[in-house]
Amino acid sequence: MGTLYLVRHGQASFGADDYDQLSEQGQRQSVRLGEYLAFKGITFEATLTGTLRRHAQTFAGIQEGMVAAGTPPLPEPSAWPGLNEYDSAAVIATVHPEALQKPTTPELYKHHFRLLRQGLAAWMAGSVQPTGMPTYVEFRDGIAAVLDHVRTRHTGNVLLVSSGGPISTAVGQVLGTTPETTIDLNMRIRNSAVTEFVYTQSRHVLLTYNTLPHLDHPDHAGWITFA
Repeated sequence: MGTLYLVRHGQASFGADDYDQLSEQGQRQSVRLGEYLAFKGITFEATLTGTLRRHAQTFAGIQEGMVAAGTPPLPEPSAWPGLNEYDSAAVIATVHPEALQKPTTPELYKHHFRLLRQGLAAWMAGSVQPTGMPTYVEFRDGIAAVLDHVRTRHTGNVLLVSSGGPISTAVGQVLGTTPETTIDLNMRIRNSAVTEFVYTQSRHVLLTYNTLPHLDHPDHAGWITFA
């Protein structure tokens, strides 16, 4: 029996021209997670990431924190495109073709995520197809392939760095949730949050979801972010 640690990337650059890079806060979150894993004595027999820049930067931050705390370097990560996030702009465009203002106020922020929910529900139902993206069935199958790889190739601790969409989809697959519940899980996952699956050769079982043990101290209360 092994444990799969699914980590959402640190805070990226929401609202910027290039979202796909960690903010300074996201870098701090990632390093702090590595320090925590080293403190707990957790080591990994394998690591997997998506191919997005924020995934690689988060992995590098975790590595930095663990090595600084005296833990040997992590195994070289295996890159899986199936762990990449959906294109939120393309999803929103299926239900709101007009360009959105940058979300600079709480109202615009809420509007952005209301539209994202609507677009995700339509994509998951197969009633729309976002430009440049796989079908939802293909997206889901790519994540299932990663889970199958872990349970058939490994027996110990495995670190996986991805995004909120793939991680919530993985949880939905393990629990057999409805699309609506999977979207709810996606909307609530926090930056650098840890989700754990216990796995055997035959299945994965959810152990924890969306936890931030590395930020569980008053000094880090302001480090908790969602987007």
